[in-house]
Amino acid sequence: MYFPLVAEAPEFPSSVLDALRQPLESGRIEIHRSRIRTSLPARVQLVLAANPCPCGYAGSPDTVAQCRCTPNVRIRYLQRISGPLGDRIDLRLDVRRVPSVTLNGIGTPSPTSGELRERVTLARAAAAARLHGTPWTTNGDVKGPWLRAARLRLPRKDTTVLDQALARGAITLRGYDRVLRMAWTIADLIGLDRPGRSEISRALVLRGGELL
Repeated sequence: MYFPLVAEAPEFPSSVLDALRQPLESGRIEIHRSRIRTSLPARVQLVLAANPCPCGYAGSPDTVAQCRCTPNVRIRYLQRISGPLGDRIDLRLDVRRVPSVTLNGIGTPSPTSGELRERVTLARAAAAARLHGTPWTTNGDVKGPWLRAARLRLPRKDTTVLDQALARGAITLRGYDRVLRMAWTIADLIGLDRPGRSEISRALVLRGGELL
């Protein structure tokens, strides 16, 4: 599996970015030419990075470096990542400037790479055990209709926040399924048998949705 990083994604042409939609959705690239048609594997973990605006200072607490971009400029910059492409991005995180206390070693200690690896290994093992007998081994591979079917369907009381986000158009059905997959992953990481309202809400927030 490859792990490409696209830095300053909005600076790429929209046609280039939108070409990512098919492989992100299906895990394959379809190539059609006059006499040739072929399909190539393209299962990737994609990381897109973007500044908050062209100058990079929007929202910065720095009193010296102030953003001078107009609201319209900021909107046009971020809209270069189209809605259909954004709908295929599972996690959307705002990364703030690193505070000086962290640089001085005063911040909260972070887990080591070994500790994180152990958590991920256990979570993947839990998912593989749950998916035994299916065509899949990880949550990211599972099809949405299967997650919403009787076997793994979550109680309505737990999915209310997600159902309401779908009803008011805050997420699409594709987004609904991706939030479910993320909720199952969160549950696996913390050792739960299945996600509840808290894990679903957290997955929705990580996707950039809203809590009711």
